[in-house]
Amino acid sequence: MRKAPTILHLDMDAFYASAEQASKPSLRGKAVVVGGLGPRGVVATASYEARVFGVHSAMPMAQARRLAPNAAYLVPRFGFYKAISEQVMGLLRELSPLVEPLSLDEAFVDLEAEGAAWDEASARLVGAKLRADIRAFTGLTGSVGLAASKMLAKIASEQAKPDGLVVIEPGTERALLGPLSVRTLPGVGPATGDHLRRAGIHTVDEIVEAGEDELVRLLGKAHGHGLYAMALARDERAVVAEREAKSVSVEDTYDVDIHDRVRVGLEVQRLADRCVRRLRGAGLSGRTIVLKVRRYDFSTLTRSETLRGPTDDPAVVREAALRLLEGVDSTGGVRLLGVGVSGLADFTQEDLFAQAAGERVDHAAEEVADDVSAEVRDVVVERRWVAGHDVRHAEYGHGWVQGSGLGRVTVRFETPDSEPGRVRTFLVDDPALEPAEPLPLVEAMGARARRP
Repeated sequence: MRKAPTILHLDMDAFYASAEQASKPSLRGKAVVVGGLGPRGVVATASYEARVFGVHSAMPMAQARRLAPNAAYLVPRFGFYKAISEQVMGLLRELSPLVEPLSLDEAFVDLEAEGAAWDEASARLVGAKLRADIRAFTGLTGSVGLAASKMLAKIASEQAKPDGLVVIEPGTERALLGPLSVRTLPGVGPATGDHLRRAGIHTVDEIVEAGEDELVRLLGKAHGHGLYAMALARDERAVVAEREAKSVSVEDTYDVDIHDRVRVGLEVQRLADRCVRRLRGAGLSGRTIVLKVRRYDFSTLTRSETLRGPTDDPAVVREAALRLLEGVDSTGGVRLLGVGVSGLADFTQEDLFAQAAGERVDHAAEEVADDVSAEVRDVVVERRWVAGHDVRHAEYGHGWVQGSGLGRVTVRFETPDSEPGRVRTFLVDDPALEPAEPLPLVEAMGARARRP
């Protein structure tokens, strides 16, 4: 392990909810819950104000509504969050070439890679400046942990929340870890935690006292050895720069189980088209088509088919996905469907099936058809006026949807740099109202000038 706390872990604070609060002045300081709003929706992120009521990530949305009935419930705007994430990751890459993103809002950074930091004092300065830059360029806050290992840096950032910086000095790790819950250690989830608790092991100190042999007996060889090493603060994992994507996939969860086999087939084709658009957007193709089906009883089936060569042809992917569907029993209903492509390459081949049949495929015509159908679908979705999403009115300007129903949509007109705005209600088909792109949180967002 290192002699200096030069591994940094950044975790943005309540990322999705904080982005929504920064975007919507009327929600600042109030309970905000972001996630799926359907009967089977789950919480993606809850603001700190909502957490006071017991709302947390991965909680069923119905339970969240019971705990915090007066909170604002919003549908995620992933494109908006991704744009902010790209800015934050850009700031991290200016510190070091070794940045390991874990999600849109979380990453490790090796500060020694290009000499950004070499001891505690320099690491602390880097962490403080990073937090200031994130606030300046995105309007949001992030918590920073600094330590000599990845495990400890992540623990430090958790202790720093919200909007703080914690440094774990080398030599103090064992004293810090000892009284903490076993759930603090990587790899200890609910099941392992319960197993340890039944054995009378609740804290990291108690793991050490139990000994490595007892851990191996309780958890198995690999897990037992690894967990014992973590309890002793031994973590030699390196920060690994992000790898190329191994697959591209899309999936949808349905509020009501789909029983109609024809409807299931249509959904699979729609997902295949979305997957190909994402594939082409990344300039990739793939050889293996994957179908994922989660049935009414939560059992999940995955089927795959490998083609003779890579493709980015929507017809090929659709047909392969439908062939895979033929081998899946959907009796009883389907709650989730997904289509993916793996075995990625940066080149494509013509339609393999069309070649075999001696047919000629007009890819340009298919692309236009795909784009038109996507455009129509997007209009249909947007015309549902999704809660929290952006709109623009010809007279009142930019706003966001507070809610809709009974043929009407309620909009609050405000922008990130305005005062809390007024609320107005319109007919859902009002021609003056249209979907809009999110506004940047700060002026520099999206077009940040090069820093000196």
